[in-house]
Amino acid sequence: MSETIGFLLNDTARMFRRAYNARTRDSGITALQSRVLSYLARYPGIRQGPLAELIEVEPITLSRMIDRLEESSLVERRADPTDRRAWQLHLTASAEPLLDTLRETARDVVAEATEGLSDAERDELTRLVERVRANLSRRICQKDQKETA
Repeated sequence: MSETIGFLLNDTARMFRRAYNARTRDSGITALQSRVLSYLARYPGIRQGPLAELIEVEPITLSRMIDRLEESSLVERRADPTDRRAWQLHLTASAEPLLDTLRETARDVVAEATEGLSDAERDELTRLVERVRANLSRRICQKDQKETA
């Protein structure tokens, strides 16, 4: 029986997370926390609401996660100068070395997962998965726009 592309992508993503979590267990950082740190590196000063949407978790879940990352001195909340009710999120200086380690771990997992593929095959796989993601992203955005209209 041949699996569907959706099942294969989802199952592969699950296996990526499991392999990544196994390698980062000693750091105390989960794959989801790593995603939060990566997004904060990409979007310094983002507010919690938009970040929760990006990583697709409930705001209260993200708030607890930010609390733990703040207690670990990896993230800090700063008052938003344009809205005194809101907080902007920033990485601390101590997060940078950890983020470098997490990125290296991610590269190792990808290398393991794509072992035996040529560079051209890796590039093609990346291109195809990016196209699938773009297709779904466009449709989700169109659906969201219709629902808010």
